[in-house]
Amino acid sequence: MKRESRDIPFACPIEATLGLIGGKWKTLILDNLTDGTLRFGELQKCMPRITPKMLTQQLRELEEDGLVSRRVFPVVPPKVEYELTEFGQTVRPILTEMRDWGRAYLDGQEKPSDTQ
Repeated sequence: MKRESRDIPFACPIEATLGLIGGKWKTLILDNLTDGTLRFGELQKCMPRITPKMLTQQLRELEEDGLVSRRVFPVVPPKVEYELTEFGQTVRPILTEMRDWGRAYLDGQEKPSDTQ
């Protein structure tokens, strides 16, 4: 979702939820931060397919929306840590349900047969 569209009010609660945590990477970023504070490089290791540019963009949006806080330490090389805000912590039950639902789906899938 483009940042300009954030000025338009959401039409329903599900739209608001998806607007804040939807997309390919935001839920994964939030899920990785549920266990505690992580540095940029640690987050990137958890999600090796995300580009640094996309990770930066998604973290900035999550920070602007009040879900993630960013702390910069005045050292060389720069040290930046990310963690869930108090508001960000409220998304944990949603992520747990998504994880459980996905696990049940994956566990219930039939294995492809070799006779196709």
